[in-house]
Amino acid sequence: MRSCMVENGYPDFLEHLRYMIATATPGMLVNVVVDLSHWETNVDFKLAKEDGILGVIHKATQGLKYIDPTYVERKKAAEEEGILWGAYHFGVGENGKDQAEHFLETVGDTSEVLLALDIEENKDGESITPKQAEDFVNRVYLVTGRLPLIYGNAYFLKDFATPTLTECPLWLAKWGAEPTLPIGWKNWTLWQYTDGQTGPKPNSVEGIGPCDRNKFNGTLEELKDFWIS
Repeated sequence: MRSCMVENGYPDFLEHLRYMIATATPGMLVNVVVDLSHWETNVDFKLAKEDGILGVIHKATQGLKYIDPTYVERKKAAEEEGILWGAYHFGVGENGKDQAEHFLETVGDTSEVLLALDIEENKDGESITPKQAEDFVNRVYLVTGRLPLIYGNAYFLKDFATPTLTECPLWLAKWGAEPTLPIGWKNWTLWQYTDGQTGPKPNSVEGIGPCDRNKFNGTLEELKDFWIS
């Protein structure tokens, strides 16, 4: 992996973060994160940052071999704007440890990259199992010392409420006005409240268009600490 922040980009982000903290309402949910993949064909991170986006979680890998073709180029573009960078792996019904190795090899240096495992139905093959997800999480933790976010909706995650997986911070998918926790998790960290079509506004971002938007359960300062911890 390579660091997601260029030498001068991170100070720029902190300056922007201090401004956002100064103007934020105490106790509010922070709505500054989007998640993307190659399906978003036109992305301008400069415009997105001007529209208030401070963090991006981008699809990196799927299964044992697939790499999102836009991942590397967009990571570099986000670095140039001082945007926090995250990477997610779409889990499938294959060996969990091997999937984690593929993910980590693709991402590189994880010290400033937020990591996530996408757990949902795989419409193109076998879906990931709880055991495979656990093996993925355990390998990521062994290599990086950090637990990845677990992404999914309450219905699909009901079978994934294992002691290992529920220790991971939850990235909840619930396109609506209120989040609904899956069995086993006591709170959520990120909430994907819209896919750009379904769910409340704002559901679009300048420089991207309609897209997945996410709220962080805390302050902007807490978001920064969580992202790079």
